[in-house]
Amino acid sequence: QVQLVESGGGLVQAGGSLRLSCAASGRTFGTYPMGWFRQAPGKEREFVAVISWSGRTDYADSVKGRFTLSRDNAKNTVYLQMNSLKPEDTAVYYCASTSAPTTAAPTSARGFRLWGQGTQVTVSS
Repeated sequence: QVQLVESGGGLVQAGGSLRLSCAASGRTFGTYPMGWFRQAPGKEREFVAVISWSGRTDYADSVKGRFTLSRDNAKNTVYLQMNSLKPEDTAVYYCASTSAPTTAAPTSARGFRLWGQGTQVTVSS
């Protein structure tokens, strides 16, 4: 069974850091782009970051300069390092993968077919 499992969420004060992990199982994800999205209460799911199979990254303007996405293909895992966290970063964070290998790096949720269960990130002011 192919699945994504996020971890690393929690409660942190504003200005602090967290590192989210997304471990993939059931297939090799080295040739798949991997993305992170987040959804705050009452809001739509929004794009956070994506990394292509080659390591090219793209970020939402709201997190540029603060978040860094990386991948370790040997471990089938991607990491989202989040620094200088703000209360507005509070949300459930979801990891996602496309359904097929591609050189693209989608920034829309419609581009992804496989989703993790999410991990809560809460930033207190």
